Amino acid sequence: MISSTTADIATWFLSCLTEADHRTAPYDHWLLTGCLPEETVKEVASLPVSPPVALPFDGRRESGNSTRIFCNPEQQSRFPVCAALAEAFSDPSVISVLELATGAQVSRGRLRIEYCQDVDGFWLEPHVDIKVKLFTMLIYLSDDPRLADAGTDIYDDSPDHKRVATVPYSANAGLIFIPAADTWHGFTRRPIQGVRKSLIVNYVTPDWRAVEELC
Repeated sequence: MISSTTADIATWFLSCLTEADHRTAPYDHWLLTGCLPEETVKEVASLPVSPPVALPFDGRRESGNSTRIFCNPEQQSRFPVCAALAEAFSDPSVISVLELATGAQVSRGRLRIEYCQDVDGFWLEPHVDIKVKLFTMLIYLSDDPRLADAGTDIYDDSPDHKRVATVPYSANAGLIFIPAADTWHGFTRRPIQGVRKSLIVNYVTPDWRAVEELC
């Protein structure tokens, strides 16, 4: 039984959004704290899903496609917390406030939520999200203090894509940005101690091809 309802998650997230730290360099992004009810964070981080083993990390998240977990209808039927998250981020009030706060046209998109468990060896090359993503949010889940430097890296728009910031990683903290040609981000190769757990919340255009990933 889930301890946080859809309404709890939506209300909590909207409160978090009002306190977001909006930064404009090197591009608009929002740093978040207290994204979800603590019970929800613990439930997601405790899902009985094993981290990937022996993946061929090549700097692209797609390299682990066979092990990726999404809050699609199948997972929603298995795990009530996945259903509650999908319902909360589909709530019209959440969508409306997200549009007002960020300018992203999420109301015309479809919801996609991925549960990630990154282990040592994982890295992501500097990249921008594909054009069919309308909105990107990462919510970190692990409370392991060894992961303090495991947040998303932000790069500038120069040819070398210099790393200019690293988002602080802590349980229930997060990052929002609106995908564009200059929103370079990734995860510079470095040791990962423990399991870097996170949620990636996207709203994507209606012509998103991998419909099995959608909520």
